[in-house]
Amino acid sequence: MDAGSSLERSGFGDLELHRRELTGYCYRMLASPFDAEEAVQETLLRAWRGLERFDETGGGVRPWLYRIATNVCIDMLKGRRRRALPLELRPRGTGESEMGQPLPESTWVAPMQDELLMADDGDPATVAIARETIRLAFVAALQHLPPRQRAVLILRDVLSFRASEVAHLLQSSEDAVNGALKRARAAIASAGIEPSEPESADVEQELLHRYVDAFERYDVDALVTLLHEDALVTMPPFELWLKGSADIRAFLAAMEQEGGADRVLSIRCNGSPAVAVYRPDAAGELAPYAIMVLDLEGERIAAIHAFLDTALFSTLRLGGRDQFSPPAQL
Repeated sequence: MDAGSSLERSGFGDLELHRRELTGYCYRMLASPFDAEEAVQETLLRAWRGLERFDETGGGVRPWLYRIATNVCIDMLKGRRRRALPLELRPRGTGESEMGQPLPESTWVAPMQDELLMADDGDPATVAIARETIRLAFVAALQHLPPRQRAVLILRDVLSFRASEVAHLLQSSEDAVNGALKRARAAIASAGIEPSEPESADVEQELLHRYVDAFERYDVDALVTLLHEDALVTMPPFELWLKGSADIRAFLAAMEQEGGADRVLSIRCNGSPAVAVYRPDAAGELAPYAIMVLDLEGERIAAIHAFLDTALFSTLRLGGRDQFSPPAQL
């Protein structure tokens, strides 16, 4: 019995077993949960259609799927603008700045829930690498690399494929792969992306609890005390971003009339604690409002990335207001 026939008989379910790791790969390549989901669907569809042509001598199902996924992602990236974070697009604003007009979703690096991207396989080193390489800053830095360099870096340094495997996967030579990896590593290093020191679970949980409490009460003073002096706030799809507790305080104070009635659900996105914010709509019913990803440094918040795109809620598998009856346990 050849491998292709065996895999064909085992059905699409065997391919589905690879969905989560493929999603992590496509997300790093494309910087969007919407695009990553589309790419994984297309990858699995192409694989299903090509089961009878599957050749086990190519290294097995996993590299075969990554070869398809790489081609899908590179095709999707053709002719597209690089996704970015707001601080890459314009100078920082002040506490009195207007938010301006929203830019298209395709402008931004967008967040994704950890549970959709990575599985805890029990190896702390593997988990640490996975978390570091889905951080928003790292994903944004990846977008500066040409697509094939991006693929090589992720396949080699994140997924631990051997150079020979990547060469076969990309239909290239080992020398070309090693050269691309060297250039990609240098580009990431020049971006100043430093590994973060993970906080203890107790410190992280305490800081998150204090943030949620202050946010739901919209206590500006309490919120600002949780921030580093040079903390960063971004608000996609708007270009406006702020740096420094003084400007952040002024901006939050100006928005005070809108706060105080929100409810918050604790989640994890991009290797960091995050919250899904629900705000009362015109009828007084809680409705999706924002996803906020918190970068922690020490026992303070170094950055708040507030994504004001309600379409993210369905893509990130987040529910509606029924989660708050009874009140959420944080």
